[in-house]
Amino acid sequence: PASSDDGVITHHRINETVSAAAASSITYMTLHDPSFVGEEEHWDNGSLDLEKRYRLGSETGISCIFVFFLFACYKNVPACNPSSLTMNLTDFRDNALLKLQVGGPFTGGMIDLTNQEYVLIQVEQIEQAGQRRRRTQQVIHNWTIPLHSERSDQILVTKTFEIDPIVITVQAFLQDNEVVPLSMTHQSLYVNVETQVAIAGIILAGVYVLIIFEIVHRTLAAMLGSLAALAALAVIGDRPSLVTVVEWIDYETLALLFGMMVLVAIFSDTGFFDYCAVKAYQLSRGRVWPMIIILCLIAAILSAFLDNVTTMMLFTPVTIRLCEVLNLDPRHVLIAEVIFTNIGGAATAVGDPPNVIIVSNQDLRKEGIDFASFTGYMFLGICLVLFTSFPFLRMLYWNKKLYNKESIEIVELKHEILVWRQTAQRINPASREETAVKCLLMQKVLNLESLLRKMMKTFQRQISQEDKNWEQNIQELQKKHRITDKVLLVKCVSVLGVVIFMFFVNSFVPSIHLDLGWIAILGALWLLVLADIQDFEIILHRVEWATLLFFAGLFVLMEALAQLQLIDYIGEQTALLIKAVPEDQRLAIAIILVMWVSALASSLIDNIPFTATMIPVLINLSQDADVNLPVKPLIFALAMGACLGGNGTLIGASANVVCAGIAEQHGYGFSFMEFFRLGFPMMIMTCMIGMCYLLATHIGLGWNM
Repeated sequence: PASSDDGVITHHRINETVSAAAASSITYMTLHDPSFVGEEEHWDNGSLDLEKRYRLGSETGISCIFVFFLFACYKNVPACNPSSLTMNLTDFRDNALLKLQVGGPFTGGMIDLTNQEYVLIQVEQIEQAGQRRRRTQQVIHNWTIPLHSERSDQILVTKTFEIDPIVITVQAFLQDNEVVPLSMTHQSLYVNVETQVAIAGIILAGVYVLIIFEIVHRTLAAMLGSLAALAALAVIGDRPSLVTVVEWIDYETLALLFGMMVLVAIFSDTGFFDYCAVKAYQLSRGRVWPMIIILCLIAAILSAFLDNVTTMMLFTPVTIRLCEVLNLDPRHVLIAEVIFTNIGGAATAVGDPPNVIIVSNQDLRKEGIDFASFTGYMFLGICLVLFTSFPFLRMLYWNKKLYNKESIEIVELKHEILVWRQTAQRINPASREETAVKCLLMQKVLNLESLLRKMMKTFQRQISQEDKNWEQNIQELQKKHRITDKVLLVKCVSVLGVVIFMFFVNSFVPSIHLDLGWIAILGALWLLVLADIQDFEIILHRVEWATLLFFAGLFVLMEALAQLQLIDYIGEQTALLIKAVPEDQRLAIAIILVMWVSALASSLIDNIPFTATMIPVLINLSQDADVNLPVKPLIFALAMGACLGGNGTLIGASANVVCAGIAEQHGYGFSFMEFFRLGFPMMIMTCMIGMCYLLATHIGLGWNM
């Protein structure tokens, strides 16, 4: 990329102008003038008019103007020497969009222009005279970026402009004469926003077709979708580098998943999950539905304070073992648990990532949306949603056969055959001994299948809807399922207790600067040392690598779709619809619209980038004098929809994918449609209850106005 030397900037005057032109180039700027003496200087070559046009009369303002004439080509034009004034390259007519990316010590959110330092970027569009227009018209687009006071972290911000030949003006307003390093990348794109959104929609629909009809595994579907999205970006002229694509992956989430998978894998060797399954069976007195309700309620309460993924990673093995003990189909119980996990996560400010994003926004804190007020409002609404969901869940499961059709001996034998077959398939016959072991395992599978056929012929099916001999069964189960390694159990409970405690500390004391991923990785390493694991490959075999790859592909896919303007387009269209509603009905329609758009969008795409995109849209909408809407109802509608919408599809929430991956590893995987038949009706019902709560409190009672 082309680059320039440091420009020398003065108060009210511009000593030098740097021009550059390329389809994609970068210019580095340093806003500082150590030799400023306050003397007035004038531009040569008749540039006095341009000086008057952009002069700003702030005594503390330091301004710098860089003029870029962009044109559509693939050639890299080197930057001019700072002594040059202009480069007459104005052929921009074949390009549809201009994309600017500015890097610097920026801070997020809106700014107060009266007392905060900021950078102002003005993009000037010059529409030439023609048949429709008698004279040349000048249109200026302003882009204000607030500066961080510490000047430490470099943050990249991006904005796209639909313009013709342009002039870019960069002006910095500072309190003191300090150095402000900035970098700017400009790209000319060849496709307009509507076409980009259409391409993104087609790619997203294709990924869902692959997953819904199980044409390929969901991990491969996510990887193919991300590859298609990257190819689309390259075609329109916005091809990201490999470094950029790798940075799109959320490594904190992957580290959290990997660390918790290792912890749970070691924990399972203690027999603790079998012990918990027997205790849950004893607590429910052998009745299935009280047991399911207890499990769902505990999962919802834990997910309100822990991450949803962590909750499901702890609950899924216990649930699977419990269902095996009771001869239940684990898939239906797991789907119910993950649904209530997503519901419970919406109750507090730390239960779900969208809520964390909302309470961390500085502009929303100025509006009174802090940890306490957000949690108090959402907790009341989610409690209402939670307790009305249990009867609806019972209705959905009314005709579901929760018990397995075969006896527990046949079910366990089928599962044993599946485990032996998977073990044999994982062996790579690289040597003669490994080939012999694989043949022995396959022979064992054939013998077990023969035994299964004999049992199926002689066994008469007996399906009971309620276990009447539960007391006798508990005694037998307690003898069979015990803690196998008490010393390892103490170590696991100690490490897991510290990890969960640190999760709470991270949620309530963010100043410790220790992310969830680091906590999980450090806990896994600590437990590996304490447990003295000799065969490390056994632990690695229990890690859900397919799930980790799915999340990596999903992160790239969602960020690429965001680069294709899909998420921004949804937010802009939502704002336009709200503005079109009459003023007396605007608040109610805005709550309903934001709620359902957030729910449906979060069931299809990742709710984290969607929430981050919608927050500034809703803030700007509330600050618009023509709209006249309070920001609190809109933000609460966004939080309610983004959290509850995760139950709509299998890939709508991270906890859904993690639960499906662990269940698949245990031989009880469920498909996209199996989850959709239960999750989507629950999403519709819970969103209806949440919408009624929002309307009753904000429209009826006038809360948070």
